This record gives sequence, structure tokens and C-alpha cells, in this order.
Amino acid sequence: MADPKNGNKTIAENRKAFHEYFVEESFEAGISLVGTEVKALRQGGVNLKDAWCNVVDGEMYINGMHISPYDKGNIFNRDPLRVRKLLLHKREIMRLFGIMKQQGYALIPLSLYFKGSRVKVQVGLCRGKKLYDKREDAARRDMKREAQRALKEHNNR
Repeated sequence: MADPKNGNKTIAENRKAFHEYFVEESFEAGISLVGTEVKALRQGGVNLKDAWCNVVDGEMYINGMHISPYDKGNIFNRDPLRVRKLLLHKREIMRLFGIMKQQGYALIPLSLYFKGSRVKVQVGLCRGKKLYDKREDAARRDMKREAQRALKEHNNR
């Protein structure tokens, strides 16, 4: 789980996003959390499957991200599905907002990871896939798997 090249430790990945969307561009954002949420992330209690980002009043927020309550957090635990603020430069937010409104893209969180002691979110600028695109990807993946199997079988003889 730890990436030795850049010292990042992955907490969670949104695999559903890569199935449902074409990821055109991705970027890193900080996220505003409270202490018990960070402790829950260290335990691995997060789900990004149904999460998305939106821009409200020039600030970007992440919705639908579920962070399980920390076991020993008692009264300090927050709502697991609360809206959390993403930390980006105003220029980046405005550029992404313009692209979303004009071209019909969506901002989807792709992964959540620790960079040093800070929690970062990789957010992707995504365009939705059609059903035939999903079928094409599945067929390509199956062909690749069959080729790997055949190559392995051929090498074992």
C-alpha cells in the first residue's frame, strides 16, 4: 500500500470511477478534516464509491464520502457522510468550474492517501462512459487476461 517512490500511503481508491468515467485530467487537493476522522482514516474506514465534488460560492466540496466513526471518538465523532471542504487555489477551482459547466464534465475523487502526515485527495476531471464503452473496456481486459494466461501456459511447458 505504501508507495516508496514518493512516500505516499494509499488509504482508498475509487475503482468504480475508472469503470464509469473517462478520466481526462487529475490533480491533488487537500481536505479539511477533524482529528477523529484522520484517526478513522488510519484505520482504513473510508468509502469513496459514491463520492463526487461540486463548487459552491467559489469553494469546492466533496459529497458522499463515508468516513466511519472512530472507535474511541465518543462525542467528538462527526457525521460520517458530512460535506467536507477541499483545499485548492481559487484559480484552479474557477478553471474546473468553467470546464464542468461548459463541457459537461464531473469532478470525481479517485483516491485518498497520506502525503507525509497530511491527507490528500486525487480528484479527476471525468467524462461519463456510454454502455458500449464499458463493454469495449471489458472485452479488452478479457483479451489481455487470455493472452497472459496463454503466455504463462506456453512458458510452463
